[in-house]
Amino acid sequence: MIIRGAFALLLLALSPGPPPAARAADAQPPVVVELFTSQGCSSCPPADAYLGELAQRPNLLALSFHVDYWNYIGWTDPFATKFATERQRAYARQLNLRYIYTPQMVVNGTTQGIGSERASIAELIAAAEADRTPRPRVTVARRPDGAIAIHVDAAAAAEPATLWLVGFDREHTTPVLRGENEGQTLKDYQVVRSWSRAGTWRGKALDLAVPADQVGGDGGVAVLLQQGDGAGRIIGAAMLKSPVS
Repeated sequence: MIIRGAFALLLLALSPGPPPAARAADAQPPVVVELFTSQGCSSCPPADAYLGELAQRPNLLALSFHVDYWNYIGWTDPFATKFATERQRAYARQLNLRYIYTPQMVVNGTTQGIGSERASIAELIAAAEADRTPRPRVTVARRPDGAIAIHVDAAAAAEPATLWLVGFDREHTTPVLRGENEGQTLKDYQVVRSWSRAGTWRGKALDLAVPADQVGGDGGVAVLLQQGDGAGRIIGAAMLKSPVS
């Protein structure tokens, strides 16, 4: 597994990008839904299933972060990472929450709710979709040499934004032998396997490339443009899914 760390970035020549008319025709950036979950949590499977459904919607970018603080109760989640727990704690500070919990879904970095409460999460997603605030266009593509190319358009920026690069697995099926979910076979979707800061965007057009071997996960790559130092409003996002073999 690739853990959080600095990527070896290769700076590319700046590109003017598509013409203004083409940009105007582009849809709004996808709404980002982050699920904080654990295979050691008996309340999490319904939220995991819901995330799998959300991942099929073309206007959503759904990611599953498996936290590590439930590992002590009898089952070690094979996908649990320290960076998932750190990210959830950063959101708790940003959103003024008194504690962290699972299953939690965070929508566009600004609102949150219990991940298994479908109606409540659907309302948060609908509100995010209705927000027409202009946002910078973000794209991610694979170059002929295999490197991951990232582009962020120029736009007025009130504050710098962190560019996160995420590698994820498409799907996992796991028989759970111990703990709260003992005897169950769990399915997890778009499980985050690598997570790293790719750079900082300050309002000017930005082009970066990352070697493919520095991005983990068989499901694809996602890019999040997030205000502040990593737990603020997500103002841009893009996803590149790997072909199904």
